[in-house]
Amino acid sequence: MAIKVAFIGAGSVGFTRRLFRDILAVPELADTHFAMTDINRRNLDRVVRLCEKDLRTNRLPATISATLDRRRALAGAKYIINCTRIGGLEAFKLDVEIPLRYGVDQCVGDTLCAGGILYGQRNIPCILDFCKDIREVAAPDALFLNYANPNAMNTWAAIEFGRVRTVGLCHGVEGGWRQIYSALAHLHGDPPADADPRDWKKDCQILCAGINHQTWYIQIIYKGRKIGGKELLEAFERHPVYARTEKVRIDVLRRFGYYSTESNGHLSEYVPWYRKRPGEIRKWIDLSSWINGETGGYLRVCTEGRHWFETDFPSWLKAEDKPIGPDDRSTEHGSWIIEALETGRTYRGHFNVRNSGCIPNLPDDCIIEVPGYVDANGIAIPHVGDLPLACAATLSASVNVQRMSVHAAVRGDLTLLKQAMLHDPLVAAVCNPPEIWQMTDEMLVAEAAWLPQYRREIAAARKRLADAKRRGEYLGTRKWKGAARIHVKTVAEMRRSAAQSRRLAAAADKAAEQRAEDAKKGRKSAK
Repeated sequence: MAIKVAFIGAGSVGFTRRLFRDILAVPELADTHFAMTDINRRNLDRVVRLCEKDLRTNRLPATISATLDRRRALAGAKYIINCTRIGGLEAFKLDVEIPLRYGVDQCVGDTLCAGGILYGQRNIPCILDFCKDIREVAAPDALFLNYANPNAMNTWAAIEFGRVRTVGLCHGVEGGWRQIYSALAHLHGDPPADADPRDWKKDCQILCAGINHQTWYIQIIYKGRKIGGKELLEAFERHPVYARTEKVRIDVLRRFGYYSTESNGHLSEYVPWYRKRPGEIRKWIDLSSWINGETGGYLRVCTEGRHWFETDFPSWLKAEDKPIGPDDRSTEHGSWIIEALETGRTYRGHFNVRNSGCIPNLPDDCIIEVPGYVDANGIAIPHVGDLPLACAATLSASVNVQRMSVHAAVRGDLTLLKQAMLHDPLVAAVCNPPEIWQMTDEMLVAEAAWLPQYRREIAAARKRLADAKRRGEYLGTRKWKGAARIHVKTVAEMRRSAAQSRRLAAAADKAAEQRAEDAKKGRKSAK
């Protein structure tokens, strides 16, 4: 009997279609019914038309329904995939630009720091609404697969307050894993990692654990030999690309002895050391790709990608796409989990789940990202053990911010929200307490449309801001675009490199562009 997979936020430019094609690459899932829902009819219709084209081209029996009625889409669904961006690019822009007035320079701002915290406040009321619908109308024991950031906060809210079986999914471990192989291969004169991941993963096994976007490769076995921190550091320092693009990650590796999963830009905003002094930020980043640390880099590429998709959609409908099948299947965990649960074929991946003693030196209630195994019996998470002390200490600071942020969002507790901001590593490194209190008020007022739980607080916050400005006590006075802001391309500018723009708009993976560039440069350096 065909299963039903529901997508919430199905109007995502590239992500929905990527996961849709991945699921259909499994022969046993070829008759899946996909129920797609979004609040934006035009984006939803466009993605559905592209997916229907995939079905016609590949002559598959799968079916698609599309609706703005979320409960209708969720009714009877066995798997629910969350691809939402609550507040869209309008709110995302506020997450980046308001903190800049107070000196907080973010590359991404969707997981931690000022932007990530407010993003969580927008997401969590929606997550709880999704969970209520899942409990009431989805299939019994339905599985909620959350791809939306801030991943740990969303997953935490869904499990603790939404009371729904939930797994958070991210591709960060895969990207860093590939980098580790590439760096070691370059050091030892082996072939670069530009082939099928199933090939190079045979030569490089990893044990990776931590929290989402701050996961640590605590054990690496390369061609049967354990790799220590010194050898890995040498490999990255000597790599022709990573020595330039991963300066923050390499510096953390140098001081901690362990490499962190997430990109240079992401990691730089989760810790207090690299983006607190405007004059030093460019020392730690690289502008060859947004993901290496550009100010507001992810906002820029999302904005450009959305504008290009709006313009170029007719070309997408006419384009010849790769056949759906194993050669086109991505390493995104979602389809592999569904395949394992439905067929019994074992899958090993890295999943965001509640700790519950898996990593003893992190709190039991937090959301960790660790190895897991899936088959017809379900999802099994092995005991990992303690993380190295410095790694655990860094994560503990983030976990405390996440916990306060989640509870603030659920309760509409403005004091707790400001205390979460106060304890955020980068915000605390840049701002003093009065600035943090006022910045939070300003973000709250600007994003009021997406923050229903704070409706009683917003009028008072608006008055506090007006009074501060009247008395000359307004603190967000920097007219600053950030240390490394890049111009957002117009559609006309993007048209000059249409193929590249199309890839950007379709990218489901934040690091896809960078991986392609790494592979290209790796091939050149190997010659």
